[in-house]
Formats: sequence, C-alpha cells, structure tokens
Amino acid sequence: MDGQRDERHDDADDRDDPVSGGGRTRPAGWWAAAAGPVRRVGLIVAVLAVTVAGTLLGVLAGGQVDTDIGPFRATLSLSPARDGGTTVDIPPLGALLLDSHGGPAHLTVRLGALDQGRTEALLDDPASISRASQSAVEDVRSGVMRLGLRTLGASVLVTVLLAGLIFRNTRRTAWAGGLALLITAGSLGTAAATLRPQSIEEPRYEGLLVNAPAIVGDARRIANDYTKYAEQLQRLVGNVSQLYTTVSALPVYEPAPGTTRVLHVSDMHLNPTGWQLIRTVVEQFGIDVVIDTGDITDWGSEPEASFVGSISLLKKPYVFIRGNHDSGKTAAAVARQPNAIVLNNSTTTVAGLTIAGIGDPRFTPDKNTSPAGSGLTQQVADQVIGAGQQLATTVRNSPRPVTIALVHDPASAGPLSGTCPLVLAGHTHSRQVSELPQVPGQQRTTLMVEGSTGGAGLRGLEGEKPTPLSMSVLYFDQQKMLQAYDTITVGGTGQAQVNLERRLVENPAAGVSATPTPTPTPSGGGTGAPTPTPTG
Repeated sequence: MDGQRDERHDDADDRDDPVSGGGRTRPAGWWAAAAGPVRRVGLIVAVLAVTVAGTLLGVLAGGQVDTDIGPFRATLSLSPARDGGTTVDIPPLGALLLDSHGGPAHLTVRLGALDQGRTEALLDDPASISRASQSAVEDVRSGVMRLGLRTLGASVLVTVLLAGLIFRNTRRTAWAGGLALLITAGSLGTAAATLRPQSIEEPRYEGLLVNAPAIVGDARRIANDYTKYAEQLQRLVGNVSQLYTTVSALPVYEPAPGTTRVLHVSDMHLNPTGWQLIRTVVEQFGIDVVIDTGDITDWGSEPEASFVGSISLLKKPYVFIRGNHDSGKTAAAVARQPNAIVLNNSTTTVAGLTIAGIGDPRFTPDKNTSPAGSGLTQQVADQVIGAGQQLATTVRNSPRPVTIALVHDPASAGPLSGTCPLVLAGHTHSRQVSELPQVPGQQRTTLMVEGSTGGAGLRGLEGEKPTPLSMSVLYFDQQKMLQAYDTITVGGTGQAQVNLERRLVENPAAGVSATPTPTPTPSGGGTGAPTPTPTG
C-alpha cells in the first residue's frame, strides 16, 4: 500500500511540473521559487519590447506635420536617430545639414512649392520681406511645437493599441502607454535641452548646394542690401510713368493708331524687382505683347518655377523661349500660365505679328549667372549655331512671313540672316543693336540684344554698383514694320535714376538704322542725367 501511495505521489509531481506538461497552475517545490522571477522578467521584457515597437511605429506614422514657412509650403517630420540634428531638404538642389540638437530625434524640414499669393505679396511690398524673415522663425517654432505634440500623442496611442491587442490586460497596457509617454517626452525634452541655435551659421551641404559655401558671404551681403535697393527701385519704377508722359509729348514720333507695342525682356534671373518694372511699363506704355528671350530662372528647379506665376498678372500675351538657365520644368511652368506661349522651334501669331522662336540647346544651371558661366567649347558653339539653323528652316517653311525671330544667345542669330527683318536675343546682359551680314538677294536682318531685365538677378548686387535693369519697347506700324523703339534702363548707376532713349527707324523697309532722339531723363535722387550709352 505504501508503494502504491508513493507511485501516485510521484505521478502528481510530474503533472505539476510545467516542463513535463503537468496541469497545476501554481508550481510546487523548487520550481515555484525559480519560475516566479523568470516569469516577471519575461513580462517586463515583453512590455518594454511592445513599448519600443509602438513608440517607433507611432513616430513613423504620426511624426509629420505640414506648415507654412514664409512663402513656402513645408513638411516637418521626426525620425529616430542616434545623434539628433536637422536636415533642411530643398529638392532638387540638395540639403542643408545642421548640428542643431542632440538626443535620439532627427528633424527633417522639406521645403515644397512657393505659395503664389504670399509670394506676390512679397514682391509687391519690399518691407514685407523683412517681416517674412521674422515671421518665418515663428512659423518654424509653431510647426515644431505642433510636430512634438502630434508625435507624442501618436506614439502613446499606437503603443496602447498594440499592447491591448497583444496582452489583453489593462494593467500591462497602461504600463506600456506610460513608458511610451516617458520615452517620447524624454527624447523631445533632450532635443530641446541641447538646442544649438548657432548651428544655422555652420551648415553642411549636400547635392547641388555644395557650391553654397563659395557664395554664402555674397548672399549675406545681398540680403542686407536688398531692402534698401528694393526701396530705391520702387521710386525708380514710379519715375517710369513720369518719363513716359514726357517722352509721349515729344513731336518727333507719335505712334499712329493701330501701332503694335512689344515689350522685350530677357535674363530676369529670379529678381523679383523686375516684375514690378515690367508691370509698370506694360500699363503705362500700353503694351500689346511681351517677349521674353529666356533665363527667367537661375537653376531651372521646381521651387523656382513658381517665380513665373507673375506672368499671369500682366494680362497680356507673353511669348517665351527657354534660356540656358531654364529647364524643361521651367518652360512647362511658363506654359501653364493662361496668357503664355512657349516657342521651341515653332511659330505663333500674336497681335498680327508672326513670331518664331527656339529654346537654347544648353541647360547649364550654375551659381554664376553670367554668360561665361555656361562655358564655351567647339561642341557648345556648334550646338548654339545649330539651333539658329533649325529655326531658320522653320522660318523659311512658315506659311506666313515671320516678323520676329527669337533666340536666347545672339550667337544663334547668324543663320537667320535674310529670313526675317528682326531677330531678338539676350544672354549677354549687355544691350546691343547691329545688322547681321546680309545674304545677297535677301532682306536685311537686324539683331537686337537686350540687357538683363533682372539686373543679372540678385547676384547683380554683389558689386559696388548694382547691374542696371533694362528692357525695350518696340513700335510696329499696321504693316508690322518696326518704326521706332525705346530703350529703358533703371538704376544700377549708383544714382537713383531712370534712363529712356527713343530711336527712330530711318528706313523700316530696309532694316533698322536708328537715330536717337533727345529725351529728358527724370532722376529719383541722382545728381543729373548721364549721357546715354549708344546702342547702335
């Protein structure tokens, strides 16, 4: 009997052993002492693992907000990282890397498109530029605060949901949510406590922005000088109206009814002040068509494309060809404007004028906006001349006689001699008027090269004196022959002044042989009118 009782007792012990598959819920003997701590450690590890996983998922899923930073639409996002820091992503130019803070949270600021309404407000009011720079700091601070709160809430919520699904235990779920709150808040607090605002002065560059250190000094000087420069130019733009009133009263040339007025601009290079001058001239001179011979941007990037939104405000046909600083995206952005026409080895008829144009065969975005920045090799020369040959073929095959041909680089104009009476170009940032070598038996062709309507862009402020803004108004009679043209130069001389010189075409049927007429030059604070530089 005793032997049978011992056997039954041994069987019970085997069933109580969880390793042997016993059925008792509370282990006995030596196993109970070992299993309790192991089980507690396992639960702690499981709660920590679920917390970490939930926190990471919450940060990745919810750590992102969209906000406005000045005129930009921007996306702020947080991601786990060992050393913290901030990346300012400026597609497609590259990124700025800032050692802004420590801790396990990395901030990414991705700048998107410019908001057209806010951008126009900046262009129209120079004082708003300084206000925008101040408000941008508040925009970033507000966006980061919203991002922190959103990230904190998302990490706790995701962790609680994940713990609830796995443990199905209120106490363990609450522990996981509390730990997620502690981890996320601690990470954000560490980032805030180690913030280094001076890091904005010491960025590292990636992508195309590696060239930025070479120009950062100039850029700072431009930023410091721009407000004063823009205020001066606003006064100058106002003087255009006074100048036009004076010139229109001169008896030497009065545009007849039916005269078509064309405004030729070129090489804006992102200078917002150029749009103020263009709008003033379009309104005061009664412009019918605006012709742009390229380089409206510097890099041809997608964020720059929003700069062309001012075209639609002119309410006049805007004929454009691509320059060597304009990309296909730039041309597409121009083409989206309701009043714009982009020519690329094609023709169009506007206000009775048949216009042919071709884009520059190069795309050479560079921090240097001067013509030399695009480089010149035999291959490049062949490309540039080849573009003129292509356009000459298009002009000859046009069903209607072409009035004006457009090229960006005047080096493309040679093959167009004899195909049309007038070729317009830009690229050189220097105004010139000349006659192309005449082809025997063909009509004479005049080449008019415009200066930089944007003063070679904001980089035109790098020198001691700003590069002048220039444009020309062309007057065509009812037979679409050029009768006269006005050359307009604003600022850039170190004296606040506007220059306008009217030239009459002596023999329109034979070509442009211009005689200047004496015109006064109103000054906006200068010490006298300088002698106009001959353009012929």
